[in-house]
Amino acid sequence: MSKNAVIENDIEAIESGYEFLLAFAAQGRPAQKETGPGPHARPIIEEISAGMNNIAAAFSESKDDFEQVIANDCRNAGAAIRFILNQEKIGSEIVDNLNASIHLRAVLTDLFLYSEALKPLDTAEASAPSAAGGVETYDATKK
Repeated sequence: MSKNAVIENDIEAIESGYEFLLAFAAQGRPAQKETGPGPHARPIIEEISAGMNNIAAAFSESKDDFEQVIANDCRNAGAAIRFILNQEKIGSEIVDNLNASIHLRAVLTDLFLYSEALKPLDTAEASAPSAAGGVETYDATKK
């Protein structure tokens, strides 16, 4: 598997994990040891943590400035995630606070931007000239 494919899998794990955590936080579950039928937040948080660790490691020696930003943001958010994982009980309130963490949001925003840049251009889209001479424009007054 190529480096980009591995990174894309880690990005997907982080993004889908965050979506799960948003839903989990909205359920109002009390903080408790996670036993019995799930879904439980801890395994998802562990997947997010693993994805961030993988991305931070993959980009740690990169010469690309933005990849260094992503690695640093993953390490910073990882501290909050490890803090949550070290708690005996996990409930909706602590997950909601994690979701609101500026560190986690920075990683998500970085990854949205990075994954968009990794997508290959659609060949039809790339070859079609736009009406603005190659520059895409948006007119908010037209619907």
